[in-house]
Amino acid sequence: MANPSAVCNGHLHHHHHQKQNNLLKSGVCKKNGITKGMKKNGVSNGTLYKKTFIEHFEQAPMYVAVLTFVGFGVGTIFGYLRDFMRAWGLEKRNIAEEREQQKDFVPLYQDFENFYTRNLYMRIRDNWNRPICSVPGPQFDLMERVTDDYNWTFRFTGRTIKNVINMGSYNYLGFAETEPNALKTVTKELQKYGTGICSTRQEMGTLDKHVELEKLVAKFLGVDDAMVFGMGFATNSMNIPALVGKGCLILSDELNHTSLVLGARLSGATIRIFKHNNMQSLEKLLRDAIIYGQPRSRRAWRKIIILVEGIYSMEGSIVRLPEIVSLKKKYKAYLYLDEAHSIGAVGATGRGVVEYFGMSPDDVDVLMGTFTKSFGAAGGYIAGKKDLVDFLRTHSHSAVYATSMCPPVAEQIIRAMKCLMGLDGTTQGLQRVRQLGKNTRYFRRRLHEMGFIIYGNDDSPVVPLLLYMPGKIGAFARRMLEKNIGVVVVGFPATPITESRARFCVSAAHTREMLDTVLNALDELGDFLQLKYSRYSKSSHPELYEETRFELED
Repeated sequence: MANPSAVCNGHLHHHHHQKQNNLLKSGVCKKNGITKGMKKNGVSNGTLYKKTFIEHFEQAPMYVAVLTFVGFGVGTIFGYLRDFMRAWGLEKRNIAEEREQQKDFVPLYQDFENFYTRNLYMRIRDNWNRPICSVPGPQFDLMERVTDDYNWTFRFTGRTIKNVINMGSYNYLGFAETEPNALKTVTKELQKYGTGICSTRQEMGTLDKHVELEKLVAKFLGVDDAMVFGMGFATNSMNIPALVGKGCLILSDELNHTSLVLGARLSGATIRIFKHNNMQSLEKLLRDAIIYGQPRSRRAWRKIIILVEGIYSMEGSIVRLPEIVSLKKKYKAYLYLDEAHSIGAVGATGRGVVEYFGMSPDDVDVLMGTFTKSFGAAGGYIAGKKDLVDFLRTHSHSAVYATSMCPPVAEQIIRAMKCLMGLDGTTQGLQRVRQLGKNTRYFRRRLHEMGFIIYGNDDSPVVPLLLYMPGKIGAFARRMLEKNIGVVVVGFPATPITESRARFCVSAAHTREMLDTVLNALDELGDFLQLKYSRYSKSSHPELYEETRFELED
């Protein structure tokens, strides 16, 4: 059983104990909102989850939310004051202006649309777009830069900040490396093929390396076929429009990545949003879609497709795949699973959330993933049934119009994937997956013990640490860099206005000493900036209903 103080998708585990006891006495086990039969000897029979599934979304104290809104309010007031001063020439105007000849033109955008950028973002702009000058491994070198005009412009000092601990890159398995022996095959392919293809897949851009990679991806995932693309973002945005169109319904998680959102919008299909990882919200949309059909005509939808991610890159949460598969089978919908952050990062052998939950790849209609994270390369893939992949080879916008993946990148993916599969004759790939899991659980456990509020699943290498107040975003990142630690900080509008955060990405390449250095710095900084808000309070995420009506089909 899980720790009673842990929050699991909106519920504290000690809720409704009397009701649970009554269910157990009657031979019924209720877990994750799903009522299942239970054997008399206490062994679950056909439960959806084979292990405890715990996610943390702790709510901050009320005063933190109030002070956060006050902080944005004060920033907005001063923003208007500075705009007034710029208009009257009391402060230098650094932003671009329309030429005098264009004063009578209709503006390309409203002035207020830039208000946040020029008055709030500019104050902390130095914490983003920092140029590095080394491989983004567990440590990297950073080009030092300074500003003389409050972040409107930067100049480089010529100095390099050495050996900064990298807690921001998606280098989950540590394959972003420059070790000569590891890159021997990549160097060989670079000398043989060069750097570019200069053609699309449908013309003269399909090489033997692409065919080899696609066969390997299909074998790795345990599916019929796969197709690879040169850009991870375009794998979603350019292929979803090929799969659905007008008269189709897309059910999208509210926290899906922009690439999924853009692909859905480009498709022309009707889009409806369900609450993050909330199965009752999803089932209601599915039920209504079946009952009422399309608006006005009431005809049945041509297709209903559910779009979800394996690991959500800003929340650190893992998709509730067993329940979603059960729902999609019950309502005869399709499932599109984006494993950009989960492939390689979770599962006993790094095969993503399908393996993590002990499910079959056949349960997912469209398996999508990228090579930009765990594999230290670039591009993405779509895998599944052979007829699906054959259809995309003909109809994918990316296959028709985009340049093919360059051969050295394809070889890097092949090298990393063979390592994971043990085809290189070593167990190094499996060791990396296990080390990532150990590092992730250790890092999350220590942050919990220190009193920080962190989001997500205990097995997710994406670890969001909540900062909340806008003034603490810049202070946190700057002071961490002073301690030679590189972090990613995120604020509104990329997150809800009250949930600014630092996002850590744990890697298998991080040593225990590196993690302890980061944790000690966080402990000290957490006291200094008063970031230890955790009170083990109830989740702020939406409550789940008590009853569901779906079963996992055999």
